[in-house]
Amino acid sequence: QLQLVESGGGLVQPGGSLRLSCGASRFTLDYYAIGWFRQAPGKEREGVSCISASGGSTNYADSVKGRFTISKDNAKNTVYLQMNSLEPEDTAVYYCAADPYSERRLCHFGEYTYWGEGTQVTVSA
Repeated sequence: QLQLVESGGGLVQPGGSLRLSCGASRFTLDYYAIGWFRQAPGKEREGVSCISASGGSTNYADSVKGRFTISKDNAKNTVYLQMNSLEPEDTAVYYCAADPYSERRLCHFGEYTYWGEGTQVTVSA
């Protein structure tokens, strides 16, 4: 079974940056669409960004467009989420997820099969 591990969360001041990583062991991420989701206290989980299995297609939530960038390093079997100009509203637990059923060229914010345990991102002065 695919196991995902997130890292890179932490405490950062408003306007700062963090880079989250989503790694996998035993299986290559080359066959999976990867999504980043977040859940803040008292709020529903929301899709933040996703990248297709091919790496050629990405999507972003409107709230993070222009600030976050998703990328995939096949050699390291890792997907990254670069987060710049962070705002207090970005505070949440961030999860990466993998979908083996998406078309190779596409990604989405729908149902994902495999999930990591999450990493906390706190944006505060």
